[in-house]
Amino acid sequence: MASTTPIDTPPAPPVPRPSPRSTGRLGDKIFLGLSRGSGILLLVIMASIAVFLSYRSAIAISENEGNFLTTFDWNPAGDPPVFGIAVLLFGTVVSSIIAMVIAVPIAVGIALFISHYAPRKLAAPIAYVVDLLAAVPSIVYGIWGALVLVPYLEGLNLWLDDFFGWTYLFDKTEIGIPRSLFTVGILLAIMILPIVTSVSREVFLQVPKMNEEAALALGATRWEVIRLSVLPFGRSGIISASMLGLGRALGETMAVATVLSPSFLISLHVLNPGGGTFAQNIAAKFGEADAFGRDALIASGLVLFVLTLLVNGAARLIIARRKEYSGANA
Repeated sequence: MASTTPIDTPPAPPVPRPSPRSTGRLGDKIFLGLSRGSGILLLVIMASIAVFLSYRSAIAISENEGNFLTTFDWNPAGDPPVFGIAVLLFGTVVSSIIAMVIAVPIAVGIALFISHYAPRKLAAPIAYVVDLLAAVPSIVYGIWGALVLVPYLEGLNLWLDDFFGWTYLFDKTEIGIPRSLFTVGILLAIMILPIVTSVSREVFLQVPKMNEEAALALGATRWEVIRLSVLPFGRSGIISASMLGLGRALGETMAVATVLSPSFLISLHVLNPGGGTFAQNIAAKFGEADAFGRDALIASGLVLFVLTLLVNGAARLIIARRKEYSGANA
């Protein structure tokens, strides 16, 4: 038999594989372009709003016979026109502070209960209801506040006057329906409560389970776990949630206009009827204002715009400068 010898065939050349870098380069470029374009578009919109507000405000302020920052009156239709934002700035800041003092601790407590205390069967419905409250229109809150909240606050106002009147803030010196900055603060606290709660809850749910289990393994109680592991991790989220709530409280319009008795007087007695905010004043007077009056209202809107930017900028600085607010360092 003739022996057969195998014929050596040359190995096939390797098939070139596309580089992951080359295949993803086009997608990265598209994503980079869209992201950069979105950021630039947002800056352009913000700059356009600022330019518009500044231009229209300059027209009104140039003809104002009063001091725009310190005048208590609001009469742009007068001869000469006199208007100022002192009362509006005071009312906006005071009502927002009252809302934050009431809402933030309660919201954080609700978020902790949903994320770490409530059973799953109970936590899901409560979270759903809280999220649903954030979608309720402002006018609905305003009608409820005028028909339900205002009448029932009269007893609370008398109680605060009796026991805390010595603090001057809760010294009720005028008799009347409690359509005051304190009432506005309570209503705003109810309105921003779902926002702060939802964001804080989501942050608390992101806490690494290893941190909590390690604390429990060392013998920590449930509260010690929350104090040592959950709250340090969620501080930045709590601040962000609070700033979102504060932004809504500063700019709330219809609900405030429904429950507040506007007056251009500044008083530290927060239980007395009266006061005013930027948004409430714009909503109440825009329809009846002439061209110059609208420019004056736009000038007050510019102050609210700047105030909101300052609040958010301050929150960003707090988070950036305090490294312990970072969840990575918890």
